[in-house]
Amino acid sequence: MAHLGLLGESPSRPRAAARAVTSPPAAAAMAQENAAFSPGPEEPPRRRGRQRYVEKDGRCNVQHGNVRETYRYLTDLFTTLVDLQWRLSLLFFVLAYALTWLFFGAIWWLIAYGRGDLEHLEDTAWTPCVNNLNGFVAAFLFSIETETTIGYGHRVITDQCPEGIVLLLLQAILGSMVNAFMVGCMFVKISQPNKRAATLVFSSHAVVSLRDGRLCLMFRVGDLRSSHIVEASIRAKLIRSRQTLEGEFIPLHQTDLSVGFDTGDDRLFLVSPLVISHEIDAASPFWEASRRALERDDFEIVVILEGMVEATGMTCQARSSYLVDEVLWGHRFTSVLTLEDGFYEVDYASFHETFEVPTPSCSARELAEAAARLDAHLYWSIPSRLDEKVEEEGAGEGAEEGAGEEAGEGTGEGAGVDKEQNGCLPPPESESKV
Repeated sequence: MAHLGLLGESPSRPRAAARAVTSPPAAAAMAQENAAFSPGPEEPPRRRGRQRYVEKDGRCNVQHGNVRETYRYLTDLFTTLVDLQWRLSLLFFVLAYALTWLFFGAIWWLIAYGRGDLEHLEDTAWTPCVNNLNGFVAAFLFSIETETTIGYGHRVITDQCPEGIVLLLLQAILGSMVNAFMVGCMFVKISQPNKRAATLVFSSHAVVSLRDGRLCLMFRVGDLRSSHIVEASIRAKLIRSRQTLEGEFIPLHQTDLSVGFDTGDDRLFLVSPLVISHEIDAASPFWEASRRALERDDFEIVVILEGMVEATGMTCQARSSYLVDEVLWGHRFTSVLTLEDGFYEVDYASFHETFEVPTPSCSARELAEAAARLDAHLYWSIPSRLDEKVEEEGAGEGAEEGAGEEAGEGTGEGAGVDKEQNGCLPPPESESKV
């Protein structure tokens, strides 16, 4: 009654109120209002573009800023020079030799100038420190000849110059150190196994599908070279920000994803492409993640392949990563290995290809609980069915006994004899003798 009053109609006119409410103009207005307040069709979630922590080619997308203690780089000068870019390394290489030659050339010129050798160039009776050293250019050339041990024979140090002998020894020792340092830097930089990682490939997508009845997160790795990676091992990290119970926000928190460390499956014999599997179990961070929850999540999976290069024995590391958009639910990798006449062939054209397979959209936890309920149902249903079968057999035997008793009452002793003969009541020996 009260709601009719709110609609502006009296309680004595319910039909008129109903007509007023259900009239076409009012219905159209209410439909517009409902449409305005209704949520409408659900739109797919719009995910903000996530910045990669590790690029697909393995580069770590991290830059160090406001480093005040830059002197620490000089304490490990060799590694600093090796880590420089090639153009800077070549520039430092050229400057190291050029400055050394100029430095010692200037000292040779100062010795000649201080002894007065430049003033007695035409005096044949004068014994200079270095023969035929008539200027700074000649001193620079003599410095190059001394450090590189070329020894053309035109400019030669004499035995009348002790300071020149000491400088000669000092330049020979320092020149050998410069050679060892710079050649060592260039050799290490050239032989770095970073380029070897370019021939270790990862699949462009990761997939989630069933394996032996369990949900697994999988990706594929391969080696393009014929020379193999020795002692290869694989690791996977989940990069995802989290907040602790105390309210602390941890950006880019790293969590291990088990890829067979306990069973040894993480150690690979990488001769042909392999599919690496992470079983989503109770210890996995994806234990409660369904397909819809996974699509709404924000994370990055970093995979790391390590091993020794067979040709050089140096350790090599290849890295890649997968964002949420690069994890395909309900897909499986296409096989790339075929058996040919006497050998196996790998078709890398299908290395990144996947195809859809039937996969439940629920989480691994829900799938395990459903399997447990099914097992429990089967466990309890088998004994119950056996009990029902026994009860049915017992009821059938009871019905047969009742029918036999009724027949015995109607037929008298003959029926009793038959019953005794059926084995229900074996006759005593005395009666049988009589």
